[in-house]
Amino acid sequence: MATTPIVDVLILGAGPAGLAAAGALARQLHTAIVFSHNVYRNARAKHMHNVAGWDHADPASFRAKARSDILSRYSDIIQFRDVKVARVKKLDDDEKGRSRFEAEDVEGKKYIGRKVVLAMGVKDVMPETPRGYADLWGYGIFHCLFCHGFEERGAASAGVLAMGPMLGGAGGPSAPLMAPVIARMAARLAGRVTVYTDGNEELGTRIREALKSPGKFHIENRRVVSLSKDPHVEGDAGVIVTLEDGSINKEMFLAHAPAVELNGPFAADLGVTLAPQGHIDAQPPFYTTNVPGVYAAGDCATFMKAVPMATMMGSCIAAGLVHVLQAEDDASG
Repeated sequence: MATTPIVDVLILGAGPAGLAAAGALARQLHTAIVFSHNVYRNARAKHMHNVAGWDHADPASFRAKARSDILSRYSDIIQFRDVKVARVKKLDDDEKGRSRFEAEDVEGKKYIGRKVVLAMGVKDVMPETPRGYADLWGYGIFHCLFCHGFEERGAASAGVLAMGPMLGGAGGPSAPLMAPVIARMAARLAGRVTVYTDGNEELGTRIREALKSPGKFHIENRRVVSLSKDPHVEGDAGVIVTLEDGSINKEMFLAHAPAVELNGPFAADLGVTLAPQGHIDAQPPFYTTNVPGVYAAGDCATFMKAVPMATMMGSCIAAGLVHVLQAEDDASG
């Protein structure tokens, strides 16, 4: 298949990070191609929060407006390709010693850029248990209590699933626990919070020691068998928690963040280093990786997975790219 003319930057991902990088690059007349196959982690969310000027707006509207703004002013500089990228690789430097990278889409078309921005995001990996989790994810199960939960404030009860990443990640018994942190946040929104340890009594003891208000926080050590929508609660919220002995609890919402994995093979393709938490190790201020010419921004490059963080990272990358690209051009005559 044909290869398109070389551009300054290949941006893999058209979420907040990729869009921010593209818009800033355009202001200095640096060309870029932004790739997206239009699959987004927050597709189930109809509202986003903590984004100045866009509070409680649809994330899809935010992305569409950002893309429209870029195309209305910078369409001769920034291109968009709505196609899935299959692979990306480093090419030999050009005759002036400048780096080159090649992206190939699933249709076999190839694109060459001097630099690469990885902004492809992550996907949430649904746990196999408890049964029904995936059906409620993004509806009655909230991964972030800044993003969700305010609208359910004043609820009688809510729950926290103390399993998976909510345990604080790798590190053994001394690792900081996330469950008490999230439980305290949930308690701002509900009168009573139950922390479900899914049969882990030792964990329950540690959480109980961390939470100092026994009247507000309850530790449930029985295994959670299934989760289902409470039909008596209007809207998306309302969860029925069925325990191993058949008893049930009704919660307005559950707080839990599952494991995530990087979208696409690009980190492996390029050999970039990952942080212990699994995201790309991108170093500020310009979010460079261990591979010269490769940058990373957004959910794929931080444990703080939120729109404001992604846009900040994308903008910082653009600033770094401007200086690097222009220095290379100056040096090459």
